[in-house]
Amino acid sequence: MNEPAASTPSGAARAPALMSIGEVLAQLRPEFPDVTISKLRFLEAEGLVEPQRTPAGYRKYGWDDVARLRFVLTAQRDQYLPLRVIREQLAQWDGSGPSPGRGRPNLVAVGPGGEVPGREPVESSEVRLDRAGLIARSGVEESTLAELERLGVLVPDPPGWYDADALIIASAVAGLAAYGLEPRHLRAYRSAADREVGLFAQLVAPLARQSDPAARARAAETARELVALSQRLHAALLRVGLRSTLGR
Repeated sequence: MNEPAASTPSGAARAPALMSIGEVLAQLRPEFPDVTISKLRFLEAEGLVEPQRTPAGYRKYGWDDVARLRFVLTAQRDQYLPLRVIREQLAQWDGSGPSPGRGRPNLVAVGPGGEVPGREPVESSEVRLDRAGLIARSGVEESTLAELERLGVLVPDPPGWYDADALIIASAVAGLAAYGLEPRHLRAYRSAADREVGLFAQLVAPLARQSDPAARARAAETARELVALSQRLHAALLRVGLRSTLGR
């Protein structure tokens, strides 16, 4: 029988409460609705958290483990940091000593020095907008949205709903329109993205086809990091290409 999870961490005079993986999932779900047991197992396999094991092999997590998981999930969701960077920050945390009162390491914002760029803070699993809602939240014009759909730059989900990525696209297009760029100028973005999708799909498909949940979680993580690296490369190439125009 699993040990019950305490509502708050135990004090120093008491043995720390241990939680099953299902109880940890319940702790994290309100803040991270997309997290799954497969994701938690994947993060363990990557060495980001090391729960204790019972003699029967069941995972048991302490509150420090939950704090580490919350840090990892926050870094991925809010700043799109790759696991390599998160692992380095956790290593700094581990090296700061065993003091139970120490805080979490700071999330390192990435920037123009070549680090992975930040991610739009939208709730991918929660955003579900109709056409009017998308226009209101993104600021895109109705005529521009119609043209984006005609060109295939933005495609709604049947029967006409728009998700978080559609919101990001529409918001970015609205911002570019303020500088005079029109939807027809963005067709190249769609074509370039399709080529990258084909390339990356070859890398993640073998994992995604496996029945093992851990392999599918690794496929999703691989895809996420490939996207982040692609954004990093794209931003650097644009900076290099604009140097002569800027006289730098």
